[in-house]
Amino acid sequence: MMRLLVSVRSVDEAMLAAEAGADLIDLKEPGRGALGALPVATIAAIVAQLRAHHVALPVSATIGDLAMHALADIRAGVGAVGACGVDYVKVGIDRDPAASAVLDWLAACGWPVVPVFIADRGLDEALVARAASLGFPAWMADTADKRAGSLFDAVSTAALRRFVDGARSAGAMVGLAGALRRSHAGALARLAPDFAGFRSAACAGERSGALDAQRLRELIDTMRHAQPA
Repeated sequence: MMRLLVSVRSVDEAMLAAEAGADLIDLKEPGRGALGALPVATIAAIVAQLRAHHVALPVSATIGDLAMHALADIRAGVGAVGACGVDYVKVGIDRDPAASAVLDWLAACGWPVVPVFIADRGLDEALVARAASLGFPAWMADTADKRAGSLFDAVSTAALRRFVDGARSAGAMVGLAGALRRSHAGALARLAPDFAGFRSAACAGERSGALDAQRLRELIDTMRHAQPA
């Protein structure tokens, strides 16, 4: 069963998403990029509220859109976000010569890291294969430029199928995100990732605006009905 990840930026949005039926709550600041980081204090406050009221709901958080050569910043971000008590720390992985060294460090850092492969220029299958050999609990594909279209515009269905199947072969969970909409429900159901990530589709306007409760409920209902019983 494919689960729904909803990205939120505040305690109020986190509670709205949890009560609407989201399966995973993802903490990020959409106004600061695809993987924009929230202040550590905000992450800690959201985690505390979710643990108090939705104790079994998994929580992830991003560390920000950091360059692959900025390993010191990546290390600091992973440690700071991980210490907030999230279940998963999400780190963007760009197509870059330094990315392999970043993956090596992330796999050995001791925190539950989820590499997020930025797919605007397609998926780097060599980097994905590297991640498969390192034992991450999960990985994702996402896009950086949400105005350029969805993940399905950036990556072929065949490449996404290889991405999902590669995770399964490696014993990892796999997620897909990137300006996904309700209209992608059927395509997502056929690929059957472990989770699909949404923000834009649950907002009345831009993804940097507030979550809309009605749109969120409609999104969750559409995605649930698209999946086989």
